[in-house]
Amino acid sequence: MTENTYNDRPMPLMDHLIELRQRLLWSVVALAVGFVVCFIFSERLYAFLVDPLADVMLEKGLEQGYRRLIFTDLTEVFFTYIKVAFFFGAFITCPIFLTQIWLFIAPGLYRNEKKALAPFLIASPVLFFTGGALVYYGIFPIAWEFFLSFEKAGGGAGNVPIQLEPKVNEYLSLVMKLIFAFGLCFQLPVLMTLMARVGLATSEGMKRKRKYAVVAVFGAAAIFTPPDPLSQIGLALPIIALYEVSILMARLMEKKRAEEEAEINDEPDNG
Repeated sequence: MTENTYNDRPMPLMDHLIELRQRLLWSVVALAVGFVVCFIFSERLYAFLVDPLADVMLEKGLEQGYRRLIFTDLTEVFFTYIKVAFFFGAFITCPIFLTQIWLFIAPGLYRNEKKALAPFLIASPVLFFTGGALVYYGIFPIAWEFFLSFEKAGGGAGNVPIQLEPKVNEYLSLVMKLIFAFGLCFQLPVLMTLMARVGLATSEGMKRKRKYAVVAVFGAAAIFTPPDPLSQIGLALPIIALYEVSILMARLMEKKRAEEEAEINDEPDNG
């Protein structure tokens, strides 16, 4: 028996549906538990997201009493904490989701397909976390300092002060949008390598289209980031670097696929 044979017995359709329901149930239970745990600490988690803004305010010499966020709806803070709990709960339970997906699809894969797919299931959450960490520690301080630069002190005739009073839910929406944007953009090597694995993309084709990719990356950075050049460059440069990594990974994948095809062709015909 070769490496390309299935290693599990075939299952009837009903058994597949029952297993799928079980996997989905475990995922939902894990998300619910993660949500409850995160909701208990939702105030601290939200404070963690606010820290970059608070640090910039402190560096600008703003008074301690000014370091605040406002809400204009009685339920705004409560539902914001629910969103925070769901956001962090989904993030920490992501490995469980991926594990359940793997346990469901693995029996239907060849052994060599399992070896090829498993690293991507590990790399995907790692790259998403890396993108989120980059935007939190690198982009947020730069972007918030840029926006706070539009404040204007009062005093004098006709000089009306302009001061920032961010809303609780609007701040969370902006933060989540940027984290998701960076996290998804960091999935580029996974996507391109998978496409190279199945023959939908080649390293040479990616090299020829590099200049178009650079233009597209800066266009996406202009859409997903605040309208300041530093934030846009901060997103664009890592993605361009990841694109180069994707070319390298695609080249390695092509070489590996060629070796596998050569081994299959070299196998004696027992028919």
